[in-house]
Amino acid sequence: MTELSFQLYSARNFPPLSEVLNKLSQAGYSQVEGYGGIYANMDEAGLNALKADLELAGLTMPTGHFGLDMLEREPARALQIAKILGMEAIYCPYLMPDQRPSDASGWFAFGQRLAEAGKRYQDAGYVFGWHNHDFEFQTLADGSTPQEQIFAGGPDLAWEADIAWVVRGKADPFAWIESYGKRIRAVHVKDIAPAGENTDEDGWADVGHGTVAWKDLMEALRKTPAKHYVVEHDNPKDLDRLISRSFAAFETY
Repeated sequence: MTELSFQLYSARNFPPLSEVLNKLSQAGYSQVEGYGGIYANMDEAGLNALKADLELAGLTMPTGHFGLDMLEREPARALQIAKILGMEAIYCPYLMPDQRPSDASGWFAFGQRLAEAGKRYQDAGYVFGWHNHDFEFQTLADGSTPQEQIFAGGPDLAWEADIAWVVRGKADPFAWIESYGKRIRAVHVKDIAPAGENTDEDGWADVGHGTVAWKDLMEALRKTPAKHYVVEHDNPKDLDRLISRSFAAFETY
């Protein structure tokens, strides 16, 4: 069975973190994915305390999100965080709207920028890549998409494929898996509520309780090098429900 991870960003509104880790472990999760809001400002003692909390709960943190600023400007710090927490893969998760290029050449250059930033992490033995949202799938003036240009500019970039954001970007996830499956090293597993539902949760749903065709998608994704499957919900109102229902659904895939 595929081990299941959990993006801790989903639990940001449900502290304390140590209790979240215990809940995840008890529910059957074996891994978590970190993000900058947890560890970006931690000193070494804090990082070691987090590592101890993970070990106490029987969890590992093989993947983590790091902001582009830290990746480019504080590589030694990012590497320290990744090393102490035992990560295998580092993903850049986002680009603020005011920083996004407006044309294909700009996105190609951004792919080159990511690739350049990633070299030092790849040289240190880490998988390095990009995590998508929906804006990467908007059609540009030349008919291409930002996601295609990012990959063209960074031919060695791995992809943490956030499938539900692909769908929200009005793209076909199966086509993207077919075209770029060799790059997929991790997957965000989340779901989209039927139109008009779960408006108080930004239209997201627990895995298996929405409209994303996860059973068929998992068949396609298992043909890729994807190693980490990470449950996420951007704005859950009930963490216990998200944890338990998503795990139960994923077991059936």
